[in-house]
Amino acid sequence: MTIVLSTFMPDKVFREQLSELFPEFHFLFFENMEEAKGVLPETEILVTYGEDVNKDILDQASELKWIMVFSAGLEKIPFKELKRRGILLTNARGIHKIPMAEFAIGLLLMHAKQFLVFSKQQEEHLWNKRVPTKELLGETLLVLGTGAIGREIARYAKFFGMKTIGINRNARPIQEFDETYSLSELNQVLPEADYVLSILPSTKDTIGIFTLEQFMLMKESAVFINLGRGDCIVEEDLLNALEKGEFSHAYLDVFSEEPLRKEHPFWTCNRITITPHVSARSSMYVSRGMDIFIDNLKRYITGREDMINLIDLDRGY
Repeated sequence: MTIVLSTFMPDKVFREQLSELFPEFHFLFFENMEEAKGVLPETEILVTYGEDVNKDILDQASELKWIMVFSAGLEKIPFKELKRRGILLTNARGIHKIPMAEFAIGLLLMHAKQFLVFSKQQEEHLWNKRVPTKELLGETLLVLGTGAIGREIARYAKFFGMKTIGINRNARPIQEFDETYSLSELNQVLPEADYVLSILPSTKDTIGIFTLEQFMLMKESAVFINLGRGDCIVEEDLLNALEKGEFSHAYLDVFSEEPLRKEHPFWTCNRITITPHVSARSSMYVSRGMDIFIDNLKRYITGREDMINLIDLDRGY
């Protein structure tokens, strides 16, 4: 019987569903990889969040043929080892699009309508109607990353009458965006944006792409939002740019090191709003991820090569 080892622990109802749908598989669930090591040599399919897979684990899992990562992030996956061993890799890309799009639009509205200011005024028992607020109508939203999440954000933004500009690898047109540009053309379009929103993954092409140079190109009234990966910005440059007034505010949900250490200067900068990497959180997370996994299990059984979210091991996504 084929062994499916999972260090991702869904609720009992999902575990029972898998056993009922696929009686030819033996599903084993563990809290962590350390507990699962005794089963690794017999494991054919590994289900994980992706942070516990390394060369040592692969060396032990000699029968491994497929890894399903129950998240979108793949930064710690040893791609070269997987390619050398011919192991398939899929992830849960796409299940984040609704919560992250809602989160992004929430930040846009919070900034435009100055909800943080009004919250502070309430704490101070201050009645002040002169706080300047704006509309999203007619504003320009620049989104770095035009995949499922980026498209959903753009679709929501269009509902509010925003102009949407997308950044992707090769400037290919995307229906939900009014314009698209390549990553190499970023500096060209930054001055147009009222809101700059990054949902980029962490790759060799995206690490450190936001330096002081990019922040200086933004409007003084512009807002920077990062929901992708923290390493796309040079943190010192972001702080420097805010201190100089190069742009208005930064909303940061992701960071180079998490959790953000208590002494980090981001905490005390009044032009930065911090959330603890929660933009993708949703009560629907597991059920949506399970739908992808179940569909792919059916394809795996029949030997189909069109698995959902099959990762290109050379590109890393």
